[in-house]
Amino acid sequence: MPNSNAPSGLWPKRYRNGAPWTGACRRYFHPATDATALYIGDPVIIAGSADTDGTPTATRATAAGGSRWTGCVIGFEPNSTLNAAGFGAASTAFYVLVADDPSLLFEIQEDGLVTPLAATSVGLNADFIAASGNNATKQSGFMLDSSTAAVTATLQMRIVGLEQRADNAIGDGATAKWLVANNLPTETGAAGATGV
Repeated sequence: MPNSNAPSGLWPKRYRNGAPWTGACRRYFHPATDATALYIGDPVIIAGSADTDGTPTATRATAAGGSRWTGCVIGFEPNSTLNAAGFGAASTAFYVLVADDPSLLFEIQEDGLVTPLAATSVGLNADFIAASGNNATKQSGFMLDSSTAAVTATLQMRIVGLEQRADNAIGDGATAKWLVANNLPTETGAAGATGV
């Protein structure tokens, strides 16, 4: 059975030390001045400001080498707009829940359009490829840009391994799901490590 082609951004899975992720997250603010919508699974970056109560502001991260990111959206605080739309609409104020621990491992689908990842890709770094969120599924469209896989320290993610499950295989439909770590986290002093 070929891998499903269902991009959904980033999903926290576990910590680097093998401990399970238990849903821990932090609350961030998305201001009405931000014209970018947010979906579950979108990578976000702390934006260097806060609401009037001091809750830090976050915006969708940029998919490009050298662009740091904080974590990924795992949910939203309910309000009437979110309850109707199911995602964080552009130019709307809301609070978003972000898995932002720099030691988390995330699952993400590769795009596999040009050069699908291989077993030898484990240990390399890669960038995101941005895509609009899906209004029907309410999920992010972000994927791992397989054509960027390299040892370059300024790439956004470290490829840690293939997500192990029966419906996921390397090169099977070129849409494998991989475990990745944040290589350019905003929450530590580290600004990227060279891949292996």
